[in-house]
Amino acid sequence: MRKLKFQKTKLLSALIVLTAVFIAAAAKAQTKVWVAPAIARAVKNPVVSTPIILKEAKTLYITNCAPCHGEKGKGDGPAAASLTPKPADHTSAALHNETDGALFWKMSEGRTPMPQYKKILTETQRWELIDYIRSLSKKK
Repeated sequence: MRKLKFQKTKLLSALIVLTAVFIAAAAKAQTKVWVAPAIARAVKNPVVSTPIILKEAKTLYITNCAPCHGEKGKGDGPAAASLTPKPADHTSAALHNETDGALFWKMSEGRTPMPQYKKILTETQRWELIDYIRSLSKKK
Protein backbone atom coordinates (compact mmCIF):
# COMPACT_ATOMS: atom_id res chain seq x y z
CA MET A 1 0.00 0.00 0.00
CA ARG A 2 2.86 2.39 0.89
CA LYS A 3 4.65 1.57 -2.32
CA LEU A 4 1.52 2.41 -4.36
CA LYS A 5 1.05 5.71 -2.50
CA PHE A 6 4.73 6.58 -3.10
CA GLN A 7 4.38 5.83 -6.84
CA LYS A 8 1.26 8.02 -7.07
CA THR A 9 3.07 10.86 -5.31
CA LYS A 10 6.06 10.46 -7.59
CA LEU A 11 3.82 10.43 -10.68
CA LEU A 12 1.91 13.51 -9.50
CA SER A 13 5.18 15.36 -8.82
CA ALA A 14 6.49 14.51 -12.29
CA LEU A 15 3.22 15.69 -13.84
CA ILE A 16 3.41 19.00 -11.98
CA VAL A 17 7.01 19.56 -13.12
CA LEU A 18 6.15 18.73 -16.74
CA THR A 19 3.17 21.09 -16.65
CA ALA A 20 5.34 23.91 -15.27
CA VAL A 21 7.96 23.31 -17.99
CA PHE A 22 5.28 23.34 -20.70
CA ILE A 23 3.75 26.58 -19.40
CA ALA A 24 7.16 28.24 -19.18
CA ALA A 25 8.02 27.14 -22.73
CA ALA A 26 4.70 28.43 -24.05
CA ALA A 27 5.19 31.77 -22.31
CA LYS A 28 8.71 32.09 -23.72
CA ALA A 29 7.50 31.28 -27.22
CA GLN A 30 4.93 34.08 -26.97
CA THR A 31 7.54 36.67 -25.97
CA LYS A 32 9.61 36.20 -29.11
CA VAL A 33 9.74 39.17 -31.45
CA TRP A 34 7.29 38.64 -34.29
CA VAL A 35 9.13 39.22 -37.55
CA ALA A 36 7.54 38.87 -40.97
CA PRO A 37 9.57 37.11 -43.67
CA ALA A 38 11.67 39.40 -45.90
CA ILE A 39 9.55 38.62 -48.94
CA ALA A 40 6.42 39.73 -47.07
CA ARG A 41 8.09 42.89 -45.76
CA ALA A 42 8.84 43.93 -49.35
CA VAL A 43 5.20 43.81 -50.50
CA LYS A 44 3.67 47.23 -51.22
CA ASN A 45 0.11 48.24 -50.30
CA PRO A 46 -1.91 48.36 -53.54
CA VAL A 47 -4.74 50.34 -51.92
CA VAL A 48 -4.63 54.12 -52.13
CA SER A 49 -5.93 55.60 -48.90
CA THR A 50 -8.95 57.89 -49.28
CA PRO A 51 -11.41 59.30 -46.73
CA ILE A 52 -14.04 56.79 -47.92
CA ILE A 53 -11.65 53.84 -47.53
CA LEU A 54 -10.61 55.03 -44.07
CA LYS A 55 -14.26 55.31 -43.02
CA GLU A 56 -15.00 51.75 -44.21
CA ALA A 57 -11.79 50.46 -42.62
CA LYS A 58 -12.66 52.12 -39.30
CA THR A 59 -15.87 50.07 -39.21
CA LEU A 60 -13.83 46.90 -39.85
CA TYR A 61 -11.33 47.95 -37.19
CA ILE A 62 -13.98 48.59 -34.52
CA THR A 63 -15.53 45.18 -35.21
CA ASN A 64 -12.41 43.04 -35.65
CA CYS A 65 -9.49 44.81 -33.97
CA ALA A 66 -10.78 47.12 -31.23
CA PRO A 67 -11.81 44.36 -28.80
CA CYS A 68 -8.08 43.64 -28.32
CA HIS A 69 -6.23 46.70 -29.66
CA GLY A 70 -8.73 49.30 -28.38
CA GLU A 71 -10.70 51.86 -30.38
CA LYS A 72 -7.72 54.22 -30.52
CA GLY A 73 -5.26 51.37 -31.24
CA LYS A 74 -3.32 51.61 -27.98
CA GLY A 75 -3.46 47.84 -27.29
CA ASP A 76 -5.90 48.44 -24.44
CA GLY A 77 -9.16 46.93 -25.68
CA PRO A 78 -11.52 45.17 -23.25
CA ALA A 79 -10.04 41.74 -24.08
CA ALA A 80 -6.38 42.87 -23.83
CA ALA A 81 -5.94 42.21 -20.10
CA SER A 82 -6.46 38.48 -20.52
CA LEU A 83 -4.22 38.03 -23.57
CA THR A 84 -0.62 36.81 -23.83
CA PRO A 85 1.14 38.26 -25.63
CA LYS A 86 -0.50 41.65 -25.19
CA PRO A 87 -1.98 43.25 -28.31
CA ALA A 88 0.28 45.63 -30.22
CA ASP A 89 -0.05 49.37 -29.77
CA HIS A 90 -1.00 50.51 -33.27
CA THR A 91 0.18 54.05 -32.48
CA SER A 92 3.70 53.01 -31.40
CA ALA A 93 6.97 53.83 -33.12
CA ALA A 94 7.68 50.09 -33.42
CA LEU A 95 4.53 49.54 -35.44
CA HIS A 96 5.12 52.73 -37.40
CA ASN A 97 8.51 51.28 -38.44
CA GLU A 98 6.93 48.07 -39.80
CA THR A 99 6.35 47.96 -43.55
CA ASP A 100 2.82 47.65 -44.89
CA GLY A 101 3.80 44.23 -46.23
CA ALA A 102 4.91 43.06 -42.77
CA LEU A 103 1.64 44.25 -41.22
CA PHE A 104 -0.35 42.58 -44.01
CA TRP A 105 1.49 39.30 -43.44
CA LYS A 106 1.00 39.41 -39.66
CA MET A 107 -2.68 40.27 -40.02
CA SER A 108 -3.14 37.51 -42.60
CA GLU A 109 -1.23 34.77 -40.78
CA GLY A 110 -2.08 35.66 -37.18
CA ARG A 111 -0.34 34.36 -34.07
CA THR A 112 -2.04 33.14 -30.94
CA PRO A 113 -4.13 34.83 -29.62
CA MET A 114 -4.63 36.82 -32.84
CA PRO A 115 -6.63 34.97 -35.51
CA GLN A 116 -5.63 34.52 -39.13
CA TYR A 117 -7.53 37.31 -40.82
CA LYS A 118 -6.95 35.80 -44.26
CA LYS A 119 -9.78 33.45 -43.27
CA ILE A 120 -12.04 36.30 -42.11
CA LEU A 121 -11.36 39.38 -44.26
CA THR A 122 -10.74 39.84 -47.97
CA GLU A 123 -7.30 40.88 -49.19
CA THR A 124 -8.63 44.37 -49.98
CA GLN A 125 -10.15 44.71 -46.51
CA ARG A 126 -6.82 43.80 -44.90
CA TRP A 127 -4.97 46.41 -46.97
CA GLU A 128 -7.61 49.01 -46.09
CA LEU A 129 -7.18 48.15 -42.42
CA ILE A 130 -3.47 48.82 -42.73
CA ASP A 131 -4.28 52.28 -44.10
CA TYR A 132 -6.58 52.85 -41.11
CA ILE A 133 -3.97 51.56 -38.63
CA ARG A 134 -1.46 53.99 -40.18
CA SER A 135 -3.94 56.81 -39.62
CA LEU A 136 -4.08 56.01 -35.88
CA SER A 137 -0.42 56.90 -35.35
CA LYS A 138 -1.03 60.25 -37.05
CA LYS A 139 -3.79 61.04 -34.53
CA LYS A 140 -1.52 60.65 -31.47
